[in-house]
Amino acid sequence: MPTDASAGVVEMLRLFTNPGDRVVINPPVYSPFFDWLQEARTELQSVPLGDRQLDLPALDRAFATKPAAYVLCNPHNPVGRVHTYEELAAVVERATRHGVPVISDEIHAPLALPGATYTPFLTVPGAGQIGVSVVSPSKAFNLAGLKCATVVTASSRMRDVVAKLPRDLRWRSGHFGVIASIAAYNEGDEWLDRLLATLDDRRTLLTELIRGRLPSVSWRPPQATYLAWLDCHSLGSGTEPSDRFLAAGVALEDGLRFGEPSGYVRLNFGTSTEVLELAVDRMASAL
Repeated sequence: MPTDASAGVVEMLRLFTNPGDRVVINPPVYSPFFDWLQEARTELQSVPLGDRQLDLPALDRAFATKPAAYVLCNPHNPVGRVHTYEELAAVVERATRHGVPVISDEIHAPLALPGATYTPFLTVPGAGQIGVSVVSPSKAFNLAGLKCATVVTASSRMRDVVAKLPRDLRWRSGHFGVIASIAAYNEGDEWLDRLLATLDDRRTLLTELIRGRLPSVSWRPPQATYLAWLDCHSLGSGTEPSDRFLAAGVALEDGLRFGEPSGYVRLNFGTSTEVLELAVDRMASAL
């Protein structure tokens, strides 16, 4: 039980890899993924998403080069993709065939939105033999500051690997984080249902706002998370789109941080309708 999902991924990388080993990730991806690889003293092997979903042929080619591990983002941040059962089964088949351990970051798992079917990685046949999942209620229940995550296994083989984690790692979780996590998992269903309905409403509102006020910006509503991955290529390259929006009073994360060459920004729509409308109005004024 590490302090958070980040620590869980890094510690698992340390078990699966040696310094200088290559680790596969799928940009654009949550920016700390790049930092985790550096912290574990490993090297990046980039397999970018293809049309915002896993590029399975490219993953197969990458796995054939025998990287030390693969860190999967499921659901995927920032594009909001919920990987299908068939896609994950294909990952398991390829990882098994090439002997590549998989670490599945599933911190956004509870935030699969209406219309999407989320598949936990370890429910795919064979996944338990070659991978682990790292989960936490921190995103869905806003508990990040309390520091508690869990590394989940589904086979004796991976339990033996996890047993090699530093003994003191489990004692570094926050005491209140453990208590809050148990409460969230046991008693938070009704609250989570209301949250998902609210995020679904915000997703619909943002779709309408972009269509009406930001016609030069395009996006695909996410299947999960509270994040919008906005294509702003029409506004310029590099950091120009995010710089223009910042000048109008809206701070968005630039796509470069996620490994996207240029032209994208990430917006958090997990807020009130008033704030969301104000943000889009200010963004429109920047155009």
